[in-house]
Amino acid sequence: MRRGRRPSATAEPHLMAHLRSTVWGPAEFVGRPPWWLVGEGVVAGVLGAASIVGAALFGAWTGRPALADGEAGVVCALALVVYLLLMGAGRALVGVVAVFGVCLALQAPQAAAGVVLAERGRVESVVVTSVHGGGTADGGPGRYLCAVTDRNGVPLRVRIWRGCEQTTRPGDALAVVYDPEGRLPPRGVDQHTGALGALRGLSGWAAALVAASVVATVRSYRLSVPPPERVTP
Repeated sequence: MRRGRRPSATAEPHLMAHLRSTVWGPAEFVGRPPWWLVGEGVVAGVLGAASIVGAALFGAWTGRPALADGEAGVVCALALVVYLLLMGAGRALVGVVAVFGVCLALQAPQAAAGVVLAERGRVESVVVTSVHGGGTADGGPGRYLCAVTDRNGVPLRVRIWRGCEQTTRPGDALAVVYDPEGRLPPRGVDQHTGALGALRGLSGWAAALVAASVVATVRSYRLSVPPPERVTP
């Protein structure tokens, strides 16, 4: 029986180099990466993050669920992923960009709603009817939720957690901010959160997305197209 031919010693380094290039990107430059390549990565990351957050803001302002609920943000994140794949970025780095992009898209709707309510919301007093929560499954402290009614005695469909505390009792008054156009659910008033404060929680995810996009773009740089492999008989 004829045994299969073992791969040559020179073929193994080429295989490992190909795997590294596929997973992490070729990064075929010496020293610092070209400045224009870094700029290209910054632009790609900033445009990706801005489109994700911008879609959520536009959806919350106009009341379009497909935009306000984060679906459009996920599409924008996938568009950035496709762009990096076309650039030849490493698969591992593209995966990191995808994770950061989707996380940003999932966090953006709540922040966008906070921005809209901070800009056009109206504050009114509501009455607490019951208090729920306050504990977790492991016995630790949890979030309190207050069921409330408006000044006309109509129960709100959502429970309020901002301003609902351990000392809150039925009959107490809470301040809530609501959307006069009825496109967003009301929420408790946070005196320390404005439009910029609502977006501040997204800064970490956005910065991570931009940084990952820069690294993926920089490492996608290839000096030349590799020649086709010669097949030996």
